[in-house]
Amino acid sequence: MGQGRRKDFGEFTAKLEKHIEKLPDYAQRAQEKLQRYIPPSEQGSSSRPAQSRPAQPQRPRPPMPQMPAMPKISQQLTSMASGQIPVVAEAKAKWARWNEPAAKLERQKRRTSRALTFWILLTILCGLYAFVAGAGLLKAGQADVLQAIAGGAFTVIFGTFGVKSGLRLRTLKRTVLPAAPAAPPPLPPARSVARAPMERLVESEASLAELLRQLSQPTSLGTMPVSEIAVADARTTAAEAAQALRGLAGRIQAIERGRDAAPERERGALDAAIKQLREQLEDGLDGYGGLVAAAGHTVAASSDGMTSSKESLSDATDKLAGLAMALRELS
Repeated sequence: MGQGRRKDFGEFTAKLEKHIEKLPDYAQRAQEKLQRYIPPSEQGSSSRPAQSRPAQPQRPRPPMPQMPAMPKISQQLTSMASGQIPVVAEAKAKWARWNEPAAKLERQKRRTSRALTFWILLTILCGLYAFVAGAGLLKAGQADVLQAIAGGAFTVIFGTFGVKSGLRLRTLKRTVLPAAPAAPPPLPPARSVARAPMERLVESEASLAELLRQLSQPTSLGTMPVSEIAVADARTTAAEAAQALRGLAGRIQAIERGRDAAPERERGALDAAIKQLREQLEDGLDGYGGLVAAAGHTVAASSDGMTSSKESLSDATDKLAGLAMALRELS
């Protein structure tokens, strides 16, 4: 046992001496690895002379992982706070579909159809029971008048409920749902130059709709402020102009996307094109605003019987119609 322990200790000592002899080599390797991460400007001020180290090719420093920018993190937090989480958005969409008038009508039809089937079955069963009881089939050759009368009474009651359900189902099938209001078109992105004009257009459309609604109603004197034809023309022309303006805004957005993907030398010409289209868009909005102003003047003058403001509505409608035609050619 003693000789085995001495032999093991001798082998351990020999291995230790070998590692001690290789310590300079280890230090040199460590120094070489360290030189890869020291800038060249700091290598000259090192304590050891440069000649004592063999020249090693400098390798590029590995890129450090970049943390996501704070604006992106804030946008993600804002979207989560605003309820744009996929699970929440899906739940909201399902709830909206459940509350749609068409979905409610279909559920009412299904419930009424099931009720009609139920009442029909009960009516048939009660009618058969009254017949069997009256024919004396329940008891051997003896008719049970009371059971027959009870079965007939329930047959009439359930039949009445069945008729009501059938009439209700007929009414539901003939129900025509009103057309759902069209969703407002989405606005351009916030970074687009067409965003502010489109926001202005939405406000102008709401104002014009209210003014034309008032012009469609008779005044306190029982007379119409303007003819129905003039109001209809103004409404139609405004819708065509708004569509043309949105088409021009879509063209601006398309050029902006192309500019972002284009080389740097090509972006100047695209910026100039965007600026020119933006000016045309502003001119179109000014024409739309002129129609809104004319409708406002007409509403204000409707109680005074003035004709000049009433005629201005037709003039503004004609001007906007020509402008809408020009915008459609551009877009």
